Amino acid sequence: MPRPGEVSLAHHGVLFLDELPEFDRSVLEVLRQPLEDQKVTISRASMSLTFPASLMLAAAMNPCPCGFYNDPTRECRCTPLQIQRYVGRVSGPLLDRIDIHVDVPAVRFKELRGEAPAGEPSSEIRARVVRARERQRERFRGEGVFSNAQMSSRHIRRFCQINFECERLLESAMTRLGLSARAYDRILKVSRTIADLDGANEIGTAHVAEAVGYRSLDRTYWA
Repeated sequence: MPRPGEVSLAHHGVLFLDELPEFDRSVLEVLRQPLEDQKVTISRASMSLTFPASLMLAAAMNPCPCGFYNDPTRECRCTPLQIQRYVGRVSGPLLDRIDIHVDVPAVRFKELRGEAPAGEPSSEIRARVVRARERQRERFRGEGVFSNAQMSSRHIRRFCQINFECERLLESAMTRLGLSARAYDRILKVSRTIADLDGANEIGTAHVAEAVGYRSLDRTYWA
């Protein structure tokens, strides 16, 4: 695992950054272009070399410096300014390149004791993911891409068409949250994936609503 200030880019790898705001902001900003282009260019006085950097970025962060913002059982003692400064260490353009933001609440005592209701078996989840992957392979046959995450703007216009109700929902969310054009494209990609997991040929309002719900950092801190 890289330490704050160190970033390693691997071809077709997963890059996990724990305590995301603790990394130097200049280090995080270097990730923006590789996440967009799936390649990294290193320039020196005598030459410039480009390397493949197809990676999946996963990151974790506390909601505030003390870690208790929005916690229903413990009081957050951070001021709004402290929270904004903490979260502001991660720039909006970098967040735009992260498709899914998920709030993870603290594990309750009953769950620690194993008394919580059993969730969906992993085998069923895996089977649903495999089916969604098969749908994507069929969809992109001959297109030069293999998954929804790799879609270009051209692919999004072709494969992520939505009806009027979805357009209205997405327009309202973008206005309310102040989302960028890049976030718009990523919401459509996530919506297409949710529809694939649901076995649906068309993207519906429920799929778009769920994808918008995965922009929790936009909703919590900047709405």
